[in-house]
Amino acid sequence: MALSLLALTLALPAVLALDNGLARTPQMGWNTWNHFGCGISEDTILSAAKAMVANNLTALGYEYVIMDDCWHAAARDPDTGAPVADPSKFPNGIKALADEVHGLGLKFGIYSSAGTYTCGGRFGSLDHEEIDAQTYASWGVDYLKYDNCYNEGRAGTPKISYDRFNNMSRALNATGRPILYSMCNWGEDGPWNFAVDIANSWRISGDIHDDFDRFDDRCPCTDILDCKLPGFHCAMSRIIDFAAPVGQKAGPGKWNDLDMLEVGNGGMTFDEYVTHFSMWALVKSPLILGNDVTDMTNETLSIITNDALIAVNQDSNGSPASRIWKRTVAEGGDLQLWSGSLANNQFVFALMNTSPNSQTVNVSFADVFVDQGAAFAAGTFTLYDLWQKDDAGAWGKSLGDFSGSVPGVEVGTHQTKVWKAVPKSTNARRRDRRDL
Repeated sequence: MALSLLALTLALPAVLALDNGLARTPQMGWNTWNHFGCGISEDTILSAAKAMVANNLTALGYEYVIMDDCWHAAARDPDTGAPVADPSKFPNGIKALADEVHGLGLKFGIYSSAGTYTCGGRFGSLDHEEIDAQTYASWGVDYLKYDNCYNEGRAGTPKISYDRFNNMSRALNATGRPILYSMCNWGEDGPWNFAVDIANSWRISGDIHDDFDRFDDRCPCTDILDCKLPGFHCAMSRIIDFAAPVGQKAGPGKWNDLDMLEVGNGGMTFDEYVTHFSMWALVKSPLILGNDVTDMTNETLSIITNDALIAVNQDSNGSPASRIWKRTVAEGGDLQLWSGSLANNQFVFALMNTSPNSQTVNVSFADVFVDQGAAFAAGTFTLYDLWQKDDAGAWGKSLGDFSGSVPGVEVGTHQTKVWKAVPKSTNARRRDRRDL
């Protein structure tokens, strides 16, 4: 008994370290990298933070302002070994910057790599986890994006990668400050199997590229489950394929990260960006904006402020949508049906067209509700189109009641349509409660 109690006691810190209470729904915010790369400064961060407030993005849940790579000075502090910021880019220091971001009602994120160097060639955190975590906490950091470059070959099995990334997880937990831990090891060694115990989110693939479906040999894998080289320049629809089998591993506090959003950066059409935002929302990826939020078109704003899709992403059920089928189209590309459950006995489903031509299809409820069974699928459902606005200007126009299928759905080139489905019995129960 004494030995069992001792073992339990020794295990407690590790158990507590697994649940920091953060990211109960996928994190939302903005990151510097996709648009600005290494060209960042104190002004870049503050201007974006102010724009997020001015555009009312904070009210929608976008709360983290994340400073990515290249904030570093040329070297660490020679006396303490602590990280130091570039004094020309950040003349007031990181703590003062974080304080200003906090003053705007936002949270502040920082970047490092589990390697000797960051991907941008600055000093990394490998074997400096404790001093770095303590410094970040003293600066008021709320979020760490932790990359995988220059890892000295300390990868190749889940256990090796786990140990390297867990060093930072423990260090962050030891600071006593709640710091969301966003692990970015590109899907190497299957983080959906081991990162659930140490991180709030984990990247599942190489870096996204602002393109719908262009193949690039730098992102060579077609199947992420046995991918030996995650690479980078991964097209958006390729990453959706990567996400399809691993949704079962995600849930409150632990999310598959499909990488930052490219919406507004100019490489895709409006419909392609709608697909991008829709699918990230459905599979419960973190919604981290990667565009210049100080200079957005009305189209970009309309996409990233669709509160009906954001509600799907932030749904308390925490269940990623699953791909039900994928059907090849003769002209190239495919049609895909995705479906998922929401809280309060509601559901969401989507039809995505990656082909070069419009397609027309009947969407069968037997497919949409395959997990709920034939008897449930035979019911009647009120459908809401989440990319149409109702008469009051709110996203999610009611299309009426449907049984059996949604007939004759036309989905355009590279377009995605998303519906919320509410069983009629649920609507009736709600009316009954209102009558009491």
